[in-house]
Amino acid sequence: MSSKNIKPLLQRIKQHPDDLFSKFALALELIKVQKQKEAVLLFEDIIRRDPEYVGVYYHLGGQYQLQNENKKAISTYKQGIEVAERLRDVHAKSELATALLTLQLETES
Repeated sequence: MSSKNIKPLLQRIKQHPDDLFSKFALALELIKVQKQKEAVLLFEDIIRRDPEYVGVYYHLGGQYQLQNENKKAISTYKQGIEVAERLRDVHAKSELATALLTLQLETES
C-alpha cells in the first residue's frame, strides 16, 4: 500500500469502528492502490450498516462493473436511485441514473 492516507484511516477505524465516513474514505484510497476487493467489502459493509449512505452506491456499482458483475452493478445503481429519491438528493440520483443508463447501453450492444 503506497497511499499515505491508508494508515491514518485504518487507525481511525480501529479506534472508531462505526465511523462510516472513514470507511468510505479508506475504500476510495484502497481503489487507488489496486485493492478493489477490499474496497468492495468496505462499501458493502457501509450499506449494510446505513442503507441511506447514498454516496456509496455509485462507487460500489462502479466496482461491480469493473469486475464484470453487471447484474450486481445494475441492482446497486437502482437501489441507490431509490435511496436518492427518498432523500431528495437530485445530484446523487442524476449520477446514479447516468451510470445505470450507460451500463445498460453497454450491455445491450
